[in-house]
Amino acid sequence: MIQKNSYNRAFIFLTSLFFLWGFITVLVDSLVPRLKDVFTLTYFQAGLVQFAFFGAYFVLSIPAGYILSKIGYKKGIILGLGTMATGCLLFYPAASYRTFGIFMLAYFVLAGGMTILQVAANPYVAVLGDESGASSRLNLSQAFNSLGTAIAPAIGAMFLLSDTIKTSEEIETLTEVQKQTYLISEAEAVQSPFLLIAGFIIVLAIIFVFVQLPKILQKTSKSGYSDLLKKKSLVLGAIGIFVYVGAEVSIGSYLVSYFLDMDLALAIKNSSFFRNISETILSNDVYKLDNKAVVGAFVTFYWSGAMIGRFIGAYLTKIMNPAKVLGYFAIGAVSMILISMNTTGFIAMISILAVGLFNSIMFPTIFSLAIGGLEELKPQASGILCTMIVGGAIIPPLYGFFIDHGGFKKAFILIILCYAYIFFYGNYKRKQVA
Repeated sequence: MIQKNSYNRAFIFLTSLFFLWGFITVLVDSLVPRLKDVFTLTYFQAGLVQFAFFGAYFVLSIPAGYILSKIGYKKGIILGLGTMATGCLLFYPAASYRTFGIFMLAYFVLAGGMTILQVAANPYVAVLGDESGASSRLNLSQAFNSLGTAIAPAIGAMFLLSDTIKTSEEIETLTEVQKQTYLISEAEAVQSPFLLIAGFIIVLAIIFVFVQLPKILQKTSKSGYSDLLKKKSLVLGAIGIFVYVGAEVSIGSYLVSYFLDMDLALAIKNSSFFRNISETILSNDVYKLDNKAVVGAFVTFYWSGAMIGRFIGAYLTKIMNPAKVLGYFAIGAVSMILISMNTTGFIAMISILAVGLFNSIMFPTIFSLAIGGLEELKPQASGILCTMIVGGAIIPPLYGFFIDHGGFKKAFILIILCYAYIFFYGNYKRKQVA
């Protein structure tokens, strides 16, 4: 009973971390269309924002897994939070100097802290109980991650996209006084949210210093990463993480641009139903806001779908084979994308937003299936899996390249291929159990 209460308390505190990194990850997405206008970027160049953010996972996940195996989960979590706070604080000078390179550095440091948290928290939740319930527990924790991602688009639309952003050419036409006034307001629009987030993270790190967490990692494995790479299920699962994160981030990052490309801002303003939804989310008259904010409000439903799906998934993966559930959800994602590809207007918008519902269980289910049975090797295995979150750095720029050269509808073929692989992995793991 004492151990169960200890596990429950640890689960609650860890769930707050899942919420935090979900919120910040999607808040970054809100900056993509803003930076595109501010720095006059192509869609490919805008995708490089995600390259800097998710590239940290590729560089730091395996070192984080090694560090974690030495210092334990709790110290790893505190280290991750401290690094995240540093990244958030770097947004202050980045916005003040209006330098794209500094923004990229801030993203990288922020993502570095999140990498350490991912490597620590995912396997920790997975082992807080019986292995048979690992997928269910991880889906439940990830549901709160999705709560953060559901709230972030509305915050981003209100604070980062609501005003009209001037291009470099437009700024040059301003007087010196007007230019300085504009640049200060632009800096404050980015600085304020991230300063508040940094403060919250610092408080959270202090709390974790004093929180007593059960010691799960009893011994350090002497096996190296070469032994883990011989585990076929882990390797295939790592590829699954790569394509899943790449697909989810690609869709989320370009939703605002996709909706604007279909002229949905005007359609929303002309529809009382959709206009009321947008105004409810933004708490403002859509006619007073930039078109990016008008359509950006609906991105909330993409991430809200993931939240709802994970609560459902926590139950489904408890009563059904998690691998089978994974396959069904991959089919659902492909179906929604095909509908969006072949339609326009609100049907295309609603169907692509519905992909978020089917994304919901993919990361936690792939993760738990991949580390199953690895015992003391789980910290290193987590490092390998989290390294493959780099899919969020590789696939979005590639998706942006295809958009630049073929448009959004044709570019969706790349995303369909990602979900096709996830279906393959679910089928592979289902046959293993059978």
